[in-house]
Amino acid sequence: MKKTTTRLADGRELIYYDLRDDAVRGERDPRPLDPVATAAEIRHDRLLGDSVAIASHRQARTYHPPADECPLCPSRDGRLSEIPAPDYDVAVFENRFPSLAGDSGRCEVVCFTHDHDASFADLTEEQAALVLEAWTDRTAELSQLPGVEQVFCFENRGAEIGVTLGHPHGQIYAYPFVTPRTARMLASVAAHREATGGNLFDDTVADELADGRRIVLEGEHWVVFVPYAAHWPYEVHLYPKRRVPDLLALDDAARTEFPQIYLEVLRRFDRIFAGPGGGSGERAADAVRTPYIAAWHQAPLRAEHRGDFALHLELFTIRRTSGKLKFLAGSESGMNVFINDVPPEAAADRLREVASE
Repeated sequence: MKKTTTRLADGRELIYYDLRDDAVRGERDPRPLDPVATAAEIRHDRLLGDSVAIASHRQARTYHPPADECPLCPSRDGRLSEIPAPDYDVAVFENRFPSLAGDSGRCEVVCFTHDHDASFADLTEEQAALVLEAWTDRTAELSQLPGVEQVFCFENRGAEIGVTLGHPHGQIYAYPFVTPRTARMLASVAAHREATGGNLFDDTVADELADGRRIVLEGEHWVVFVPYAAHWPYEVHLYPKRRVPDLLALDDAARTEFPQIYLEVLRRFDRIFAGPGGGSGERAADAVRTPYIAAWHQAPLRAEHRGDFALHLELFTIRRTSGKLKFLAGSESGMNVFINDVPPEAAADRLREVASE
């Protein structure tokens, strides 16, 4: 892998991650851009104890542009984009419309490939491994920024999820606080340690392996399962079998196997709603592209029980069946009590049925 860091016309950082060591990235961004001006601020909710990012400038962000005006495609044939180069493997840059900025954190965009019509599931294992390297490197770099408490790498895919750019990409948020979801996990881990002397993540994975009904895929170094109390119709969790707190701590064996496991899971997600004969093509474009969120959970940087946290990836879709979405209505949005229409065991069965031949 070769890493090249440069700057866009408005001063934002741009990083290329190339598979070839001899790649040269000397292109200049000639666009007449004004400096990024943000009004992002963090406000604390005294009743719930959590934080809300107020970012009114995001109302002006790019919204569903036509493919020939995509800002994440390479700059070609006189059309300038956020990527000055005419091609790239993986590119990461500071978001022009960040939810978090300055003392309130940082937001980055991760472009998985220059191919506008592809999907993460279409990547080769070598390309997926490069994305993993980019996630890891950015986690390391963002963790060094003053005030950052947690780094969150994620991908939103599909218009149903709310994605406004169709190009295959994800994002990274560097939060100036520990997120509420992670804080709840850490509290549960601490309570479990006090009650049993064991690690809650280790025991959860061991219980799923022992039960077996919800295991979707198992490799030598990773296991994928539908959780016992899945919130979403189709939801899987990917855990390395050796517990580590973050992406930086993965060993070479886990890094090597991850692309094989993750790509297979993504391709199964694209097949679960395909009709008869659907989803048989090599590219996800030939199948039904399932909307999803893929979220890496990493230990906060200075948490009291950081060593007890387990890196894992949660992948879920809001689609509950063909043509029907799972909406967060009264119970979910009003009281944060999820109601799942698909039994986790049934979801696991379906995800096993659509395994690659």
